[in-house]
Amino acid sequence: MSLKGRNAVVTGSTSGIGLAVARALAAEGVNLTMNGFGDAADIERTRAGIASASGVTVAYHPADMTKPAEIADLIATAGKTFGSVDILVNNAGIQHVAPVEDFPVDRWDAIIAINLSSAFHTIRAALPGMKQRGWGRLINIASTHGLVASPQKSAYVAAKHGIVGLTKSVAIECADTGVTCNAICPGWVLTPLVQKQIDARAAAAGISARQASDQLVGEKQPQLQFTTPEQIAGLALFLCSPTASNMQGSQLVSDGGWTAQ
Repeated sequence: MSLKGRNAVVTGSTSGIGLAVARALAAEGVNLTMNGFGDAADIERTRAGIASASGVTVAYHPADMTKPAEIADLIATAGKTFGSVDILVNNAGIQHVAPVEDFPVDRWDAIIAINLSSAFHTIRAALPGMKQRGWGRLINIASTHGLVASPQKSAYVAAKHGIVGLTKSVAIECADTGVTCNAICPGWVLTPLVQKQIDARAAAAGISARQASDQLVGEKQPQLQFTTPEQIAGLALFLCSPTASNMQGSQLVSDGGWTAQ
C-alpha cells in the first residue's frame, strides 16, 4: 500500500481514536489536517511531534464541529494548504448519558450536530474534489451503537445509527467514481469519552475505577477486552488500501463479540 503524498482530514484527532488514526496515516506518508478541542500548547506539541516523527506536513484547524461555516472552512483550508483532500475521517464525537425524558435538549442538539451532522457537512464539502480526481476515501467512525442500542444514550444511538445510514447512502452515490465510503463500528474503546463514563459509574456505585471498567466491558463484550485506538486506526488504513477498493457502505465491527450475541 502506498499512500505517500495523499492528504487527509481527521476530525476529532487531538485525542483518542482520531489521534491514533492521524498517527497511523502520517506513518504511511499522508499529510494531515488535524482538528479537535484541547489545550493549545498540548495540541501544538502533538502536531509537531507527528510531523517530526513521520516527515509529513501536519496542519491544525480549530473548526467547531457544531458550526457548518467553520466545517466548510476546515475542508476548504485543507484543500488550499495541500492541494486536495483525498482521505476524510469523520471521528469527532461527544456523549451524554441520561433517560430520554430527562435528556437536556441542548445536549441532544450538540450530539446530533457533532456526531452526525458534521459528517454530512465535511462529506458534502470534500466529495466534489474526490470525484473530480477519481479517488477518495470517506471513513466514518460510527460505533456498535450504530447497530444496536443501549439505554440512556438516545442521542448517541440516534446519531450513530444515522452515521451508518449516511455511509450507505453516500456509498451508493459514489459507486462508480473511485471514491469509497465505509464505516468503522468500535465497541468499547478506552478513550477520554469512555473514561468519563467509567468514572461516573465508579462514583455512583462507590467502587474503584478498575471495577467500574470491568463491569462496563463485561456487560457487553464477551471477549472482556477494550478495543484499542490503534486497532481502529489499522482498520482505517485497511479501508484506504487497494484491498478495500471494492468495499462500499460496509460496517467494519471491532467489538469483542458485542453484536455477535
